[in-house]
Amino acid sequence: MTGLKEKTALVTGASSGIGLATAQMLSTAGVRVIGCARRLDRLQAKMDALPGPALAMELDVADATAVAGLPGRLPQDWQAVDILVNNAGSDVGGRQPFHQGDINQWAGTIQTNVTGLMRVTAALLPGMLERRQGHIVNLGSTQGLVPMAGCGAYAASKFAVHGFTETLRQEYAGTGIRVSEVLPGMVKTDFAQTRFSSVRRGEAFYQNYGQCLEAEDIARSVLFVLEQPPHTVIAQIVIAPDNAG
Repeated sequence: MTGLKEKTALVTGASSGIGLATAQMLSTAGVRVIGCARRLDRLQAKMDALPGPALAMELDVADATAVAGLPGRLPQDWQAVDILVNNAGSDVGGRQPFHQGDINQWAGTIQTNVTGLMRVTAALLPGMLERRQGHIVNLGSTQGLVPMAGCGAYAASKFAVHGFTETLRQEYAGTGIRVSEVLPGMVKTDFAQTRFSSVRRGEAFYQNYGQCLEAEDIARSVLFVLEQPPHTVIAQIVIAPDNAG
């Protein structure tokens, strides 16, 4: 892990779930962590509990003005971001046939999962290019490879993330910037509770689903991607639960 020590990582959606688990694992590995999330009060407590240096930044990735101003809002000694983990995501109103859903919620999913991810990348990529080093890790989904009925907007967003990540990796090969995608299967977090706007429905969803991954499983995969030597790139890593268990 010596290659990661004292590097600076920015993680979106860092107040819970995969984002928080990733921030915790990176901090344990010696990485300075900038955690970003919409709710600063909740985020601050999580960042304060990390074992190493950490900074909490209020950020809604769907807010174009806030994202564009993010690099300038960072303290001077935190502005050289070496690692970007694009984790923030949404599926509010998901898991129902397209015609039964709310088109505004579907559009919100695209705005967060695709446009927001692209905006954060656009805000931080110029600095990486100037320093000729950096690693962008996008959190995709197995639904970006094989879609599932009832997940039209979410699958569309993750197919877009997959295509965007692959394009970036080709465009910036040889520049010192690596681009990777981590594609999890079903992960048990509070994501379902947010999707259904109900704790009870969220818990029931995971119970009925069966074997799920844990947030720490995905965080370990992100760390594995980042630990590889500079001449290698983990283009994609797909993680699925053992549903035979």
